[in-house]
Amino acid sequence: MQVQEIMTRDPACCGPNSTIQDAARIMADKSVGSVPVLNDAGEPVGIVTDRDICCGAVAEGRTNETPVSEVMFTDLLTTTPDEDVSSCCDKMEERQVRRAIVTDKTGKCCGMIAQADIARDADGEETAELVQEISKSDRKSGCC
Repeated sequence: MQVQEIMTRDPACCGPNSTIQDAARIMADKSVGSVPVLNDAGEPVGIVTDRDICCGAVAEGRTNETPVSEVMFTDLLTTTPDEDVSSCCDKMEERQVRRAIVTDKTGKCCGMIAQADIARDADGEETAELVQEISKSDRKSGCC
């Protein structure tokens, strides 16, 4: 199975100068927990999660006008649409992350693949291993 078979295509995104309120509004409107942050060329430069906003920005007393660039996570895991899901899972396990940004041949964001996508559509053993390995992490997402 390839990433393109289970990824979310054309995810809602924002730019680094978008505010955390803008990002939170996108998450609420789309019922998602993360938003890729793209530069003007459409290339991923970060990702912001609901946890980054809540535990990072709000807990630190930042305003809703805080730019996403101040709270986004920049150590991104990317994959391609034609990568095998098992290979992508291996990378997610190794990096202990719950999502990867899917980029096309030009490096532009064309999708997202998350632990939930894998749980919904991939092999049961693969899913269990991914969840177990990611859950071992002491590392916190983004700033939290």
